[in-house]
Amino acid sequence: MKNLNFPEYPLRYKIEEDQKWIFDIIRRKYLVAGPEEIVRQHLVHFFIEELAYPKGKISVEKQLMLNGMKRRTDVVIYDKETKPLLIAECKAPQVKITQDAFEQVARYNLKLRVEYLVVTNGLSHYCCKLDLKKGQFVFLKDIPTYSSITS
Repeated sequence: MKNLNFPEYPLRYKIEEDQKWIFDIIRRKYLVAGPEEIVRQHLVHFFIEELAYPKGKISVEKQLMLNGMKRRTDVVIYDKETKPLLIAECKAPQVKITQDAFEQVARYNLKLRVEYLVVTNGLSHYCCKLDLKKGQFVFLKDIPTYSSITS
């Protein structure tokens, strides 16, 4: 797999039954270390280590119902009152970030109504801030810190 555009983190791996597994620090269990899962785990560590997001305010693979269908968000960040603030969608490094990825996370946002959307394939990271009242958005240069979106 390509080197990801994240700092190095002490991710925990294991090999079991000829399968590589990665430890999810949020769900506290090992998961098959597919390319998208590796990106997701790097992003979670990035949120915690670099941007000071509290571990207890991060949800991974949260299920939601959308138009009568079960969907799963990759990462959801909550504020101090447990209101959703940010949705992140992860793709495998070989998957090019396209309009489809943004449309997918925007569909999830019809339900969650967050102000921040993040899309990453581990190589490129995009973040936009939404103004839900005006129906406008602006792309940000960087993913914001937790304190900057909760104050």
